[in-house]
Amino acid sequence: MHNQNDRQDSKRVDVAHYIPIVLASANALPTVESIEGIIAQAAAAEARGYFLPDEDETLRETYSVYLAVRSSLLECVYEISGGTLTTKGTSSLPEFMVAYAAACLLVRSANFIVELATANPIGRKKLDEAEPRYGLDAKTFTRIYESLTSPKRWWGFFEGVRFFQAHRDEILAYANDPLLKPIVDLLLEEEALVVARRRDFLKRRLSYRIHSFLRRNHSGYKQTMFKLFKISGSAVAELKQPFVKPSGVGKRVTPAVRERLEAFLQPGDVLVTRHDDALSNLFLPGFWPHAAFYVGSGEERADLGVCCDCEIESSVRFLEAKKDGVKLRPPEDTLRVDAFTVLRPTLAQAQRAEAVSRGLTHAGKLYDFIFDFGAADRLACTELVYRSYHSVGEVAFELQPHAGRHCLSAEDLLNQAVGRGWFEPVLVFGVRGDEWVEGAQARTILQESYAATF
Repeated sequence: MHNQNDRQDSKRVDVAHYIPIVLASANALPTVESIEGIIAQAAAAEARGYFLPDEDETLRETYSVYLAVRSSLLECVYEISGGTLTTKGTSSLPEFMVAYAAACLLVRSANFIVELATANPIGRKKLDEAEPRYGLDAKTFTRIYESLTSPKRWWGFFEGVRFFQAHRDEILAYANDPLLKPIVDLLLEEEALVVARRRDFLKRRLSYRIHSFLRRNHSGYKQTMFKLFKISGSAVAELKQPFVKPSGVGKRVTPAVRERLEAFLQPGDVLVTRHDDALSNLFLPGFWPHAAFYVGSGEERADLGVCCDCEIESSVRFLEAKKDGVKLRPPEDTLRVDAFTVLRPTLAQAQRAEAVSRGLTHAGKLYDFIFDFGAADRLACTELVYRSYHSVGEVAFELQPHAGRHCLSAEDLLNQAVGRGWFEPVLVFGVRGDEWVEGAQARTILQESYAATF
């Protein structure tokens, strides 16, 4: 921020440079219709208890646009006025008009975010989550909420309001100026909202205090629980059940089986896998506890039309969420298992490409040891598949209640994916000894391997 001496020594600001930025920002703000749609989605998520992946992405996209507009408007205010919305901060009335218009838009653009979060606690929680795909840090909303309800900032804004009212006639006279007329029109549109903003300030400040208190306490609880589950989850993932396998016996998926499987797989295939002796089998429901996503070789992805901004090593074939995070992995890592089934999507090539492209955007995230499918900053193995495929074509997974939270176990994924026709089980290995089974018989063996509902 500029100080007063900086403003006095600087040359007059070229308002013609900032007017297009302010006008473009006004046009980029979410429309009333889009805001109503998002609020309706948030209300549905509130009733359901979690956001669906497509609802999550719609909210994030709108929020990202808002943050980009906010950044541009803040830059205008501070570069023109140094943050002081009177002639003390600006050297001419046109400079004040442009800076004040940007400030009005800043306040208006934040209104719907605050209203959304105030009415929908689950939406408030969502906006505070980190989401690297959209460049969002944790607690972004809380920082903006604090800024919006800051007495110092509001006092500065109301100083600008008073200055506008005192010089209103002089400002309106610029309606005959071709350059400044759009700014005058914008200020007249914003004028009616200023009184309401004065009235809402104290109410919002109190609301922020409540939000801040709850956020601190919930955040502390969540961090404690995450660390606890991470410690116990990592330990369990390393342990083996005794007496299931003789000591020193390796995985039943041998290098030969792995090579055969790689030749069989297609980008977009989902593998559901099992370790015979994993101690985690005692805690995870059913015969099939884990899922991974085949993204293919670089040549296969190119042939499919997959879009990806990240650099991927040539050895990589899988995207998988394990205790060390959501990572791109070579076959010898993902296929170090005893049994697997391959689910092939019954989707068009473009839709499979969309799912693979979407999945790749999650690479690098942490593992979700507490299986909170409502949050997108950490992902469990099945949540990676869920967020990659949900809303692609007709795919619409439904989260199920498990141990007090809504998530999707590997067998929930199997039942819905196969039972609703979105995927076809094309291969099963390791259910009947080391038998490799393809085609219609694979479906039968898969049905018999667990409590299938298809």
